[in-house]
Amino acid sequence: MPLIVKDYSWTQTESRVFISVPLKGMNAKQVDVLATDEYLKVHYPPYLFEAFLFAPVDDGQSTAKIGNGVAVFTLLKQKEELWDHLTTNYEDKEKLREIRQNAILMVQQKATNDAKTKVTKKHEESKFALKTMMKLEEEERAKIQKIKDDECKKAASELEVWKDEQKSKQQKEEPVQSLLVQQQQQQQQHKIYPERTTNTCQMIKSKELSVPQSSVKDGICQQGKKRFDKPEKVLPGPRCGGSIKVNFTPRVFPTALRESRVPEEEEWLKKQAEARRAVAADLAELDDLKPEERNPDWLKDKGDKFFVAGNYQAALNAYNLAVKLNRKLPALYSNRAACHLKMRNLHKAIEDSSQALELLTPPVADNASARLKAHVRRGTAFCELELYVEGLQDYQAALKIDPNNSKLQEDTEKIKNIVQGGSCYP
Repeated sequence: MPLIVKDYSWTQTESRVFISVPLKGMNAKQVDVLATDEYLKVHYPPYLFEAFLFAPVDDGQSTAKIGNGVAVFTLLKQKEELWDHLTTNYEDKEKLREIRQNAILMVQQKATNDAKTKVTKKHEESKFALKTMMKLEEEERAKIQKIKDDECKKAASELEVWKDEQKSKQQKEEPVQSLLVQQQQQQQQHKIYPERTTNTCQMIKSKELSVPQSSVKDGICQQGKKRFDKPEKVLPGPRCGGSIKVNFTPRVFPTALRESRVPEEEEWLKKQAEARRAVAADLAELDDLKPEERNPDWLKDKGDKFFVAGNYQAALNAYNLAVKLNRKLPALYSNRAACHLKMRNLHKAIEDSSQALELLTPPVADNASARLKAHVRRGTAFCELELYVEGLQDYQAALKIDPNNSKLQEDTEKIKNIVQGGSCYP
């Protein structure tokens, strides 16, 4: 039998009703909500909140927000008035059962209509997309056909121009050809009758001098069909192809190999790889999370944004969930220590900073900045607890990492003065 929730709260205006139902630590995915114009039910086993509303509301304009351990409903009244009560005072159980059954039927009918509307909308969208694609393909085919037609017209016009040029060229060569034939005939006659052909040869020679220049083209004399060969240029052969292979040293860290501590760096990379593999094992226990909520890096960024905004509790919740997903990322513990410092949870800040420093071993250049932050946060927590000697040790360790940090030098001197009985730590 469900447990009826009675510790809810509600407020109203003339147009709206606001209802707040505590979820008692339940996850939002475990909450079942059923709402109609006259009925509201919130079921999260073993708890049940049920309200037969005092007056009808507009279910289509009403909203519900579930999160942070509470469900908040904003209901829009159909008639602007102030209600005397949130729920009706029906004592007839049959009437209540009828309202409950009608609400269930309305929700089922609405779900069926929504499904049909969704299918119809999807069908219309696919139909519109198909028409659009067919139109685009038709335009593309028309464009290609136009290009083909233009190319055909261009080729036909070029062919006509070439034919005209060949025809005009042939017309210019015909007089020269006839002159050559006449010359050959005169030469043959000169061999047989030399005395008759003297004047004719002189006339032909005079005509030869007037042969047009267009009859000599491309190294060929059209008159005598003699070819004048031009010396061809000897071009060098193509160069031989080749490739140059360049080998680089496989290095993950930016420092040179001779300046690095290889065993410590390899151990650090091994720990980082183990931290990434640990994510898959922890995800099996948190099946109800959204895909982005299963990513520790996404949760870390979310926590960082909450921290910058001053919402330290929300940032702490994000870091806690990220730690459950991956317990070997030092940045999660270091950032959670910063949240504990802001919330005055000093012992937890020391614990998280120590865990971060343990994961940041061995000390290499790649994690120097993270080690500095962890030392400063743990040292600050020690000083807040008036354990100045331990705090001084952490600040001195941070100063070894960044010796030129003026602010860090100043804080270290102040703590040292307190340990030696000097001025008070601010």
